[in-house]
Amino acid sequence: MPLFRTVAIPSMTQPIEELRNIGPASGRCLRECGITTIEELQRVGATWAYNLVKRKYPRTSLNLLWALAAGLEERDWRSLTSHEKMRLQS
Repeated sequence: MPLFRTVAIPSMTQPIEELRNIGPASGRCLRECGITTIEELQRVGATWAYNLVKRKYPRTSLNLLWALAAGLEERDWRSLTSHEKMRLQS
């Protein structure tokens, strides 16, 4: 059974800023890295998107990774377990 499941989001062409846990600043960073919609994020995955942003903005916190991964499952980022966070980092 996969550690993370992808939840169907009604309109995957929604702007990235409409993903749960993503605010205006994170949305702007993702857009500047070429990820403009939830569908694009789902296609590349949370870890890849986080690494892309981290390369452009080295001070990016791991909280963005948590927010992206949890958002794709329509969860609050604070609900991720330590195990889930470790898996995302590896």
